[in-house]
Amino acid sequence: MQAMVWGKRGARAMARGLGALAFMSLGLLAAPAAAQRLPGDAAIIDGFEAVVFGAEITGPLSDSTYLKKFAGPVHYRIENLAATDRRASVRAFMRQIGRQIGGLETVEARGGEAANFVIHVVDRREYARVGREVYRNPFLRVPGNCVVRATYARAGITRSDAIVVSDEGDALFRRCLIEEVLQGLGPLNDNADAPDSVFNDTSKLTSFGPYDRVLMNMLYDARLAPGMSQAEAAPLLPAILRDARRRVRG
Repeated sequence: MQAMVWGKRGARAMARGLGALAFMSLGLLAAPAAAQRLPGDAAIIDGFEAVVFGAEITGPLSDSTYLKKFAGPVHYRIENLAATDRRASVRAFMRQIGRQIGGLETVEARGGEAANFVIHVVDRREYARVGREVYRNPFLRVPGNCVVRATYARAGITRSDAIVVSDEGDALFRRCLIEEVLQGLGPLNDNADAPDSVFNDTSKLTSFGPYDRVLMNMLYDARLAPGMSQAEAAPLLPAILRDARRRVRG
């Protein structure tokens, strides 16, 4: 099972035989952390179910009927092909989410170690080429500024590849990095109703804000397992949300 999410405002298409495509907006201005307010429990649970179980486009290689996440540690590798070396920024964000998302372990794969999440940092001129290599399709159209490909089954995500453009500004790079890494961890859908969230096409967020931290802490709670249906997960979500709220406040 494979899913693919693109970074581009207002455009959507289906890649032939490869799965769902969803083009994401890329806001360039960060919302001040103090201005971010979490909605009520019902709205957060609705938002969680929308990004975890929903899908803009469904097909044989995109399944919205069950929960998707890594079942074990995320061993990430940074492939910096850009003129500017962004490895320190990527590494800092991967360490940040490893600290701030309970139940998620992020470990950098070094040397010849195997990786199950690869972050490809590229300049614009290399973006389409790397996208085609990731999908092993020389004819694939690769629009937008960032994309993530996730390969998964009911046992969990087995591999994610995020491709992020580096040379079109720090704000765009930061938004793309956060958006695609988080989606590559499991929430593969957008949610137009989400406040201050990278899962919202219209948001201008360039930080890992409280709302997204709550959703990711819910997803990686040990009580939720890969392959769970929405009906199986629903009774657990109120208690999981309470714990996620406490973790984010702490």
